[in-house]
Amino acid sequence: MAKILIGYSVCPLTRAAFEAHGHEVWTCDLLPSRENALFHYQGDIADILNDNWAMAVLHPMCTYLTCSAAWAFGDGPYHQKIKPGTLVGEARREARREAIAGFAKLLDLPYPVAIENPSVSFVNKAIRSPDQVIQPHCFGDDASKGTGLWLNDLPPLKSTGHVQPRMVCGCGNTFHSETNDRYGCPNCCGDKPARPRWSNQTDSGQNRLIPGPNRWLERSATYPGIAAAMGDQWGKLFK
Repeated sequence: MAKILIGYSVCPLTRAAFEAHGHEVWTCDLLPSRENALFHYQGDIADILNDNWAMAVLHPMCTYLTCSAAWAFGDGPYHQKIKPGTLVGEARREARREAIAGFAKLLDLPYPVAIENPSVSFVNKAIRSPDQVIQPHCFGDDASKGTGLWLNDLPPLKSTGHVQPRMVCGCGNTFHSETNDRYGCPNCCGDKPARPRWSNQTDSGQNRLIPGPNRWLERSATYPGIAAAMGDQWGKLFK
């Protein structure tokens, strides 16, 4: 049995996947545990990072690492209304520097680590690109969300099952293709290329999640197939 940390997370799925292999699994987050407070540390992860962990799966906040809302790193003027509490300009750039420094420290931990973050971020240039980019639809979940994994002494995850998308053609028709043929639309005979879309996406490719106070938490949730793959494939390494 190994002692495993799931950091910046209260995800019961990842915990359960590693527990299935007999490991002692702890989550750590500023939020309270969703289901097992006995093995959850609510507080600053820095307090426990140097404990005796066999490995860690870490999900640090990507607010100042992601390339979305890149306009806010500039000094203005800004083309949109600034929401209360949103950092902009030098304050946001300083937050980004701190986030990148924190990310680098996680990669230097003295035990195997997997860090999950958006596949395209400021980390790519400041430190290095992810070792692997995964999609939920390669692990049995009908969804698209490119996710980067920065790996330290852990192997890449192997796909566990592909979910076919629907194909949305430029002519407005939706069809299914076993080969994801962009030019296989029966309506226009491929005159206008189609794009693959999964159930969490609109036809234009936007995420279907409704804006709200918990949208960030829903977007950060680990998909069941990916959580299972982490537990099954990495959990076996620490018997």
